[in-house]
Amino acid sequence: MARQELARFLRDSRTRLRPDDIGLPMDTPRRTPGLRREEVADLAHMSVDYYTRLEQARGPRPSPRILDALAHALRLTPAERSHLFRLAGTSAPPGISALRQVRPHIARMLRRLPETAAIVTDASYGVIACNPLAHALLGDDLGAGTTNLARRRFLGQGRMYESTSAEQFGHIVVARLRRAMDRYPHDVELAALLTELRTGSEEFRQIWETRPIHAPGHRTKVIDHPAAGRLRLNCDVLLVPEDDQEVVLITADPGSPSARGLRALAATAA
Repeated sequence: MARQELARFLRDSRTRLRPDDIGLPMDTPRRTPGLRREEVADLAHMSVDYYTRLEQARGPRPSPRILDALAHALRLTPAERSHLFRLAGTSAPPGISALRQVRPHIARMLRRLPETAAIVTDASYGVIACNPLAHALLGDDLGAGTTNLARRRFLGQGRMYESTSAEQFGHIVVARLRRAMDRYPHDVELAALLTELRTGSEEFRQIWETRPIHAPGHRTKVIDHPAAGRLRLNCDVLLVPEDDQEVVLITADPGSPSARGLRALAATAA
């Protein structure tokens, strides 16, 4: 536990907030900027003495419940919340439900990859962002905000191609959904998705019982695209750990026929 750094972070976070940020009236002038310790303690449902000791680097290690209450009271961003937990010497537990919005800078990054098909998926394999080449390669429904790759794989919802890695991808999907279920046991949308998959796919039920384990990384697959023909593609995953999301980058080997096919699709998409 980094007591001094934790105390400084709490003080800095408290002083940057204004009373009207949390719905308090600006009734009297304040000698110092930000909220009072009493106000933060009240918002976090803890005693003023306990919060004061934390700010003075004299308090005991706060529990995850206390840290979550402080993160809420101080209006911390997900990254700041994770930082708060690290300063307290513990790992931040996930939120109640999976985050289903993409950060703007990640969405902008996708646009800067003209010959790479790129998508962002949330913890339940919903596609929450994609670039124009991904549209052309994987289907226009990607941009509707309703595409889920687990539903595509096991229920046939959306554009599907013959792929050499379909069986492997099925195990990857189930492994990730199992992780999501463990992290977000109260996520209503995730629970509904799992029920839908169990009801609609015998293959999903069988793979689920094997409890597959898979770490995100590199894989290759060959698909037969109706416009670009047979494409041998590389799929690489970049993690956005603070949001439990994945950025999937789909490319072809430089100078290969598949690279020329992707380039033609990119020109069409543009």
